[in-house]
Amino acid sequence: MKTAELFLLAVGLSMDAFAVAVCKGLSVKKISILNIITVGIYFGGFQALMPTIGYLLGSQFADSLRQWDHWIAFILLAIIGARAIKESFERDEREPFCGPEELPSGGKIKSPFGPALMFPMAVATSIDALAAGVSFSFLDINIVYAVCFIGIVTFTLSMIGVKCGAVFGAKFKQRAEFTGGLILVLMGLKILIEGLME
Repeated sequence: MKTAELFLLAVGLSMDAFAVAVCKGLSVKKISILNIITVGIYFGGFQALMPTIGYLLGSQFADSLRQWDHWIAFILLAIIGARAIKESFERDEREPFCGPEELPSGGKIKSPFGPALMFPMAVATSIDALAAGVSFSFLDINIVYAVCFIGIVTFTLSMIGVKCGAVFGAKFKQRAEFTGGLILVLMGLKILIEGLME
């Protein structure tokens, strides 16, 4: 996988994190540099960790599934992308991470950028990367370089997203999810076509 292709894939995978980062920016009155970096570290870190786990899991079965690898990669990326596109058209007002920073019990959380909120958000936005990591095990890819690249891209876009949320408003969220989903579907289609032509 070439660097340009990996960049597109990284952007596609990071759009969930970007969208939630925008949402996060909307939910607080003041954003500091430390807050922005915190969001980037959480989202970027988990976006690198999850595909690593997926790759290790997929590698256990790579040999037996080699003849189907391009189909598996296509299906995984297509499902991830289609879900993102679908969510971009849904008008659900129940944004779990955009409202007041509260615990389920109703108690207030002191820091909206603390682990109690950032950890579940980081996990939730990186689940798709876990599935993508499984597809990496079937591709000719340097996994260390790939996950570091994805983590850095997500780190950067998440910081941009939280700042955009604070400055520009909610319009970015829907566009980010749709664009990311479309990129993932197209990447999956490309992998499928290349696999069928071998």
